[in-house]
Amino acid sequence: MSTYENIVTTLTRFAEQAKTQPLNLGQALDSLDEAAYSFIALILVLPFMQPIPLGPLTVIGGLTFATLGWQLWRGHESPVLPRRIRTVVMSEKTWRILVSVCLKIVGFCHKFTRPRYTFLVTGQQGQKIGALVMISAGLLMAIPFGLLPFNNFLPGLAVLFYCIGQLEEDGLMVIISFFWLAVTAIYFGAFFFGLWYFGSEALGRWFSLSGNLPP
Repeated sequence: MSTYENIVTTLTRFAEQAKTQPLNLGQALDSLDEAAYSFIALILVLPFMQPIPLGPLTVIGGLTFATLGWQLWRGHESPVLPRRIRTVVMSEKTWRILVSVCLKIVGFCHKFTRPRYTFLVTGQQGQKIGALVMISAGLLMAIPFGLLPFNNFLPGLAVLFYCIGQLEEDGLMVIISFFWLAVTAIYFGAFFFGLWYFGSEALGRWFSLSGNLPP
């Protein structure tokens, strides 16, 4: 399993490679080790770590995470991304920003992460748990909410904490990822309930007023 030093080295290598030639996601993915799922998910989740909805991109991103989770559940050694995503070429500036953000997040989390509850992140059981997190977060993110704030941010947090937990062998981070899944489900459920409740009330008032109108 990758240590903190390996994470830093790998991310820095991406930034250095992008300086000399265009680097797409597929090339970056092919150079990763057994932690490829966590690395690629960590990179892909960064654009969604904002409260502003990203429209169709959120749906595409969610389906991508769900696909990665399904591959992890099936026991694929390395993730297989759709060709359209693998061939995305990011500029040196974009890679530099992504790597910088990744290093800040990983560096901050490294201050309080440590190997614990490793049964949640290692072996076949850890693989199944990780797959469950990725699939759940991906499907929640893929729900087309339109302009609902935090619809990509909350499930993105679940993916982010899972990645950190997997890379640092910290099962507590996986537990926190399940917490964010629960928060996301409650938030979305409250939105749907409000939509149903106030929508039904508005329709009832409209029909009531329509019924009182003269012919």
